Amino acid sequence: MVEQTGILIISLDFELIWGIRDFVKQDKAENILVTRQVVPRLLKLFSEFGIHATWATVGFLFFETRDELFASLPSKLPAYSNSALSPYENLRVEVGADEEQDLFHFAPSLIRQIIDTPHQELATHTFSHYGCLEDGQTPGDFESDLRSALHAAKKYGREIKCIIFPRNQYNDLYLDVCKANGILAYRGNENLWFRQSSKRRMHRHWSRRIMRVADAYINISGSNSYSIPMEANRPINLPSSRYLRPYSKKISSFEHLRLRRITSSMSEAARLGQIFHLWWHPEDFSKHIDENFNFLRSILEHYAELRDTLGMRSRTMEEVALQVIDPGADSG
Repeated sequence: MVEQTGILIISLDFELIWGIRDFVKQDKAENILVTRQVVPRLLKLFSEFGIHATWATVGFLFFETRDELFASLPSKLPAYSNSALSPYENLRVEVGADEEQDLFHFAPSLIRQIIDTPHQELATHTFSHYGCLEDGQTPGDFESDLRSALHAAKKYGREIKCIIFPRNQYNDLYLDVCKANGILAYRGNENLWFRQSSKRRMHRHWSRRIMRVADAYINISGSNSYSIPMEANRPINLPSSRYLRPYSKKISSFEHLRLRRITSSMSEAARLGQIFHLWWHPEDFSKHIDENFNFLRSILEHYAELRDTLGMRSRTMEEVALQVIDPGADSG
């Protein structure tokens, strides 16, 4: 039988500059560089609490040099109607020679730290931070991108089995492409109107943003924990339960509400033998780094209490997917 104790999934969307390049200028993105301190600090904290985490990493970050990156580009590039969405437009101008000279666009040293840390899964965030719902691109373009991402990970000895879609954009056509390329699981969205897949401009609409922020502090949508999937239809949907919003000094007096919103949902998942899936970007911790880490420590301390009292377990997305596919498997 599939494991019925509560499960905590933590997934991270690891992007550096690639996740914001279309709406934030590089000279305004110095906080991104702090992410290079955040990643090892997260790994240390995860090790302390025995956390199994899924790191969905943009494929561009895998490469050692610009020349290596250019030699590995997809055979088909996305033909976005809005050319600003394409990272390929100014790639040769924006990207430096290697990681030492360009800390924004390359991260092989950080990726090695991730895979050298026990219980950390390397997943894909697509090769180019691909926008699956944007106008102009096609499922064929996406498949070319995905194959390049899977190939990039092989140089690290990893076979990627899970995907997290950039900006949570996907539909059934893209899930079929994932299945055809060996992907076992993806992180879907909460079943809420303000969390559903949408184009970038709709995702950033003021009404959706207000609801997302409010729901982080007060219980609008419930715990969003869910039962372990019983059908192994691939790729398996392991949807988000909650986005871990970063610390905000402007509303810091409400931090206790933000923490309670998460920990109470975790407790419910542990009691009911359900999954609670928490996610964020490492880049989110780059501003107010100590406050963000103190907050995360409080969450993980609560997890440790639930582990010791109710048997809650930390699992990667791949580990949960494998348990659904083979209920007798031991994920460790």
